[in-house]
Amino acid sequence: MGDAVTLEQFESDAEAFLRANAPERTERQFEWGVGSDRVALFADKTPEQDQAELAAARVWAKKVFDAGFGWITGPPEYGGRGLGRDFARAWQAWAARFETPPVGVFSVGLQMVAPTVLTHGTEDQKRQFLAPLYRGDIVGCQLFSEPGAGSDLAGLATRAVRDGDEWVVNGQKVWTSYAHLADVGEIICRTDPGVEKHQGLTAFLIDMHQPGVEVRPLRQMTGGASFNEVFFTDARVPDTLRLGGVNEGWGVALTTLMSERAAIGTQAGGGGGMATTRLIELVRHMGRADDPLVRQQLAQVIIGTKVAGYTNMRAMAKIAGGGIPGPEMSISKLALTANMVRTCELVSSVLGPELVADSGRWGTYSWGELLLGVPAMRIAGGSDEVLRNILGERVLGLPREPRPASV
Repeated sequence: MGDAVTLEQFESDAEAFLRANAPERTERQFEWGVGSDRVALFADKTPEQDQAELAAARVWAKKVFDAGFGWITGPPEYGGRGLGRDFARAWQAWAARFETPPVGVFSVGLQMVAPTVLTHGTEDQKRQFLAPLYRGDIVGCQLFSEPGAGSDLAGLATRAVRDGDEWVVNGQKVWTSYAHLADVGEIICRTDPGVEKHQGLTAFLIDMHQPGVEVRPLRQMTGGASFNEVFFTDARVPDTLRLGGVNEGWGVALTTLMSERAAIGTQAGGGGGMATTRLIELVRHMGRADDPLVRQQLAQVIIGTKVAGYTNMRAMAKIAGGGIPGPEMSISKLALTANMVRTCELVSSVLGPELVADSGRWGTYSWGELLLGVPAMRIAGGSDEVLRNILGERVLGLPREPRPASV
């Protein structure tokens, strides 16, 4: 049970804390030609900027957690307050009204690693990792994808071989967000190559700072390096950091993947009013507001955004009622990428050559960075093709896609 506090008192405490620690957010009206015109999915930061943002995020997360707002719905025995989701929603609504440091660096740890530890971790693991993750003391990352096994997670090749009370890990992971800043990673390894591929996997928590772990940034076609590849060379993991049973890592991975799709899918609303306003202004300033084809494309973006938002609300209501989200998470993730593709098609129609050749006009060439970033989102959290197969086979009951014969 959570502490004896009413929702009214909780909101009063939240408002008092925020007013004492952060400036209130001022309403910003989008104005064409004013400020930066950058439109990007992934931030391109220098190492110095990364470290400065991380330091500010740690300070803020510590304040929030110590004041009782860091893990509102979490079990009290692990550092949470044990309150309902209506309290968490109330906090989010109040926090949105104030200017606070960005805390995206903690997103993977909180949205993917922590729920998995809570579900599959031992008592010692829960006490060791959960409160520090929510307090910002440690940063988490997810080590699943590999060069030869992206969406086909069960085809991964990174090996973990038992050596007494430890496991020795060798292999490579790729597309790992925040690996260069992470303290702990959730990794899935092959521990029995002699059985069916889903059955020979085991999950671990691994120290990202130990010998044998090398993180290299991946330069993308946007010009930035928002992801990393991670190499493991005889990296040792104590068996006490194994998540779940030996060769039972597939179930652990599914917990993480469902959390990941829920986190990504909640973005499917498409950025809210400011993003829609910017698209409308782009159409207007490029003199295409009366073009019926462009107007239809714009309408499809707005409709898709609204429908995705309603799907998310349905999924969140199911979770709030104690249910387990099913196909809604896959649908939400597909809706997100579909809306992004529609947006890029609209921008391409409106801008034409100015999307790829810098004319110097504000609000034109900058859209290219968004266009180059969208393909990554069609892969992250499960590729569009894999998610369509999941919906077709497991929800609609369609025949399974033919699999290649095993060798």
